[in-house]
Amino acid sequence: MTRSEKLYLSWLDDPRFSLQTREDLLAIKDNKEEIEERFYQDLQFGTAGLRGILGTGTNRMNFYTVGRAATAYARQIAAQEEGRSKGIVISYDCRNFSREFAELAAGIFVKHGVKIYFSTELRPVPVLSFAIRYFGCVGGIMITASHNPAIYNGFKVYGEDGGQLPPEEADEVAAEMKNITDLPATVAEALKFEEAAESDLFNWMGDDIDLAYSDYLMTLSLDRGAVEKFKHLPIVYTPLHGSGNKPVRRQLEKLGFTNVSIVPEQELPDGNFPTVELPNPELPEAMQMAVDLARSIEASLVLATDPDADRTGVVVRLRDGNYKILTGNEIGLLLMDYILGAKAKAKTLPANAFCVTTIVSSRLTRTIAQHYGADLHVTFTGFKYIAEVIAEYADTGLSEFQFGYEESFGYLAGDRVRDKDAVVSCMLLAEMTAVAAVDGQTLSDRLDSLYERYGNHAEATVSIYREGKAGQEKIAAAMDSLRTDKAKGIPGAAVKEVVDFDSGTGLDLRSGAEIQAPLQGSNVIIYELEGPSGMDWMCVRPSGTEPKIKVYYGIYDDDKEAAEQRLADVKQKTLAYINSLLD
Repeated sequence: MTRSEKLYLSWLDDPRFSLQTREDLLAIKDNKEEIEERFYQDLQFGTAGLRGILGTGTNRMNFYTVGRAATAYARQIAAQEEGRSKGIVISYDCRNFSREFAELAAGIFVKHGVKIYFSTELRPVPVLSFAIRYFGCVGGIMITASHNPAIYNGFKVYGEDGGQLPPEEADEVAAEMKNITDLPATVAEALKFEEAAESDLFNWMGDDIDLAYSDYLMTLSLDRGAVEKFKHLPIVYTPLHGSGNKPVRRQLEKLGFTNVSIVPEQELPDGNFPTVELPNPELPEAMQMAVDLARSIEASLVLATDPDADRTGVVVRLRDGNYKILTGNEIGLLLMDYILGAKAKAKTLPANAFCVTTIVSSRLTRTIAQHYGADLHVTFTGFKYIAEVIAEYADTGLSEFQFGYEESFGYLAGDRVRDKDAVVSCMLLAEMTAVAAVDGQTLSDRLDSLYERYGNHAEATVSIYREGKAGQEKIAAAMDSLRTDKAKGIPGAAVKEVVDFDSGTGLDLRSGAEIQAPLQGSNVIIYELEGPSGMDWMCVRPSGTEPKIKVYYGIYDDDKEAAEQRLADVKQKTLAYINSLLD
């Protein structure tokens, strides 16, 4: 009998599991493959907390796996006297069971003597992050699976700075989880939510935090005059059934925009996401209903946010009336140039200004930062790392933070939120569109102008999915193969250097000499490529939150068509090779 089958039977035979759990288990009693998928491992806790498919089993999101994670985190907080008194914030999004999982976590933390602030309704990631700092808490929990399919949910954990837990602290929670083997007890011993809500440790988080957060975002506005001139600018917004609906609309209205249309079919919260297969603003199909509405009213700008409102999608109207979906890098470059440029023009850009981006984001960030005399810090993928840089430099007074972004549609302005903030991003993108209109431009014109000033680029990100246990094993084997065969480079690409950010070592393929990576400790391999700009690159890394391997490309050239052709060539050749490693 396999380990998975033994675990399955132990759950089936334990009367403390719910009746629904037993019924779910009986439904798969003859399906060995499904039993294996659900029980072959414990759902892994990392820097993003837990994330997985909803269902019964140790490798699924359910009350027992959430209870285990919440208990481990509660023990960590309760062990500190300051942690108990300062407490944590708990929020949740629209997903199925988000509110119920949040209530379970509340009952566990109050049982452990920890003060909590519990959201009165669904509120997004940036509001949670802001609230941690606003209330002076030591951490927070956000129940969400971000942009994953409807069958997923997650348990994001935050630290005192308002950012997701860094690796060391996440490892401590994961280690404590290993000490918790009696999963039914974590649920049975938790206070009922109604009982927890009567405790002196329990506090509701309501309209007060919305007002404070909204007022703070207004301090980040850069050109109220342009908005006043173009307040009737037609804008379409879709929350994709998620938690961005109220805060984004509130912020656009507060800034002064009076002609904002909401996609009616996607306005209200719905964890089943009935109008989209994936509630991900990176995907054209998720934006289609918003674009259709935009065409009908000739909107200048289309904005979208994912379920927990930390990612932002953008579509802009072209001069010929067609619409263009912007990439994550294009949005980030526009925002970075706008923030630095507006402050430089107003002579408010600090001499010690800095921005933060990631190793897989556009390298035009270097050129933009240099143009404005701002420092640029480059870190690993994941906003927790960007938050760490902000803490190291801004919180200590060494430098003044201006903007941070990662190419996966996550952006941040201002330092009182420490995770991706789609609300402030929507506000600044709408404002930037008004500023462009003052100059007789569209946002697309502004992007073209950016390329004229800083150089052309052809960038792309390709995701290759491999589901389940077998998929995980194939992705791990592919990464091992790439590391083992560094000298081989990537067939189809003119590789000059290979840099392994896991080991912190690399190889110069031209000389055969070993080289050192600028960072160490992340499952990422970057390939520096030959090219006229000296900046061409590609990267391979597994996703930390989804069953896929991601391949990134950046090709730069004075000639736009030449860059795009080189990108097409290298993608075609290298993807064939990477797919062969995954077969």
